Amino acid sequence: MTARKFDTFIFDLDGTLLDTLPDLTLLANRILREVGYPERSESEILSFVGNGVRRLMYQALPEGAPEEITDRAMQIWNDHFQEYFEHTHPYPGIVDVLQQLRARSVRIGVVSNKLQAGVDQIVSIRLPGMIDDMLGESPAVPRKPDPTGINMMVRSLQTTPEHTVYVGDSAGDMRAAHNAGLFAIAVRWGYNNPDNFADQGAQAIPDAIVNSAEELLAYAVD
Repeated sequence: MTARKFDTFIFDLDGTLLDTLPDLTLLANRILREVGYPERSESEILSFVGNGVRRLMYQALPEGAPEEITDRAMQIWNDHFQEYFEHTHPYPGIVDVLQQLRARSVRIGVVSNKLQAGVDQIVSIRLPGMIDDMLGESPAVPRKPDPTGINMMVRSLQTTPEHTVYVGDSAGDMRAAHNAGLFAIAVRWGYNNPDNFADQGAQAIPDAIVNSAEELLAYAVD
């Protein structure tokens, strides 16, 4: 069956365009040390990724940790996240695919549960000049699966849901895309197994799954 064609691609960031887990682990463990709690393994940090920074740190801290410790952890995160980017890199094929999409005049956006300042920084370092607009979590943009950020990005890119695909690596990404009326593509190289998304309801089931970045080009206008 011929793939649907779209002239606008909106991407999740962590686990979709960029492998940020090594730096997330380093920063989270720095914070845990500073607030006096045991460090976590990379696999543990991975299990906390996807619902925003505060939720990640809440889960990384021991159960019952005082709220003021979570607040302190977030303050340390905000003070030092900009130092953690050396181990973050695009997944294989991503840079080439973004360049090919741009060559086809495809609009490209990012909507992430990462804090806006973190999105701005890491995209400017690792994907410079490749993204037309980007949104992270902020007072105006709640975390996915709330569709607000995707809806805002569709308007910013001056397109419509019918012409837009959302690409992500989590069930929350798929729900957010469907909540916004978009075609939803799940990637197999990210932090979650798309074969398990159906366990989280019909809205979490991807419209398509890709095994490599290059397969995304089949969904782009020529």
